Amino acid sequence: MGVKTKLLYEDIKPFFDIKTLEETKSGQSHTVYILDDEYILKIYEDETTPFNVDAEIELLSYVSTLTVPKIIKDDVFIKGKRGVVFSKAKGESIVDFVKSTHLQQIGEFLNSFHKITKNKTHNNLSTFGKNELKTLIEKTQNKEFQDEFYSLKIELKNHGIIHGDLFLDNATFCEDKLTCVFDFSDACEGDFIFDLAVVALSWCRNKDEIITLLNSYDRTITLDEFIPYLRYASLYYCVKRHLTNRDYDNIIFKNKFIDLI
Repeated sequence: MGVKTKLLYEDIKPFFDIKTLEETKSGQSHTVYILDDEYILKIYEDETTPFNVDAEIELLSYVSTLTVPKIIKDDVFIKGKRGVVFSKAKGESIVDFVKSTHLQQIGEFLNSFHKITKNKTHNNLSTFGKNELKTLIEKTQNKEFQDEFYSLKIELKNHGIIHGDLFLDNATFCEDKLTCVFDFSDACEGDFIFDLAVVALSWCRNKDEIITLLNSYDRTITLDEFIPYLRYASLYYCVKRHLTNRDYDNIIFKNKFIDLI
């Protein structure tokens, strides 16, 4: 998350009497500030309609028993944009070294999340489907993307609501304990195994770590079954980053997971 809409103290005063206002430094889609180190203010930018903001709020109510943000105030309007204030969890996102305990906890979280969201509908239909990806690849005119797409033998299912973007920077830990999973802006209907593959793409570095993640989520999923989903997740996010002129070398499947080739 990051900042697109610059705010001053006086912009916040009608809603909160705060002492500190801190910009976040990462992310692409929405404006996010930390208030008094206790709350998170998320301003939904112009490309997101109020309809989708309400969908995220509804989803968080579904899964409120899990380690997700708690909504403090959902009727904030600043500079013509909708905002929501969430509680801020303790801890920090992992930057460098992912431990086995982190993988186990995030796998267990996603399993619990999917059990709650199975067969539920969302205002966003799948944005990660093959037709959507094919359209994005055509925009790139990149032959390597095209070759990888047509070599993949995978049929994505619609199991229920997925997070879709559970990269390292969308979870926090305190003393190695998972305290929060957040940023459900890209949530939509989709394939649960793809959702897990997005986690593996960001959190895992090798075969052993992927197996740890799989075992914590569902021991019945085999590595051979999972690899096509991992390749698909890698391709999807490489294409997205290519189109937004962001570096994606560190998530190319054949570069990152040499021991799976």
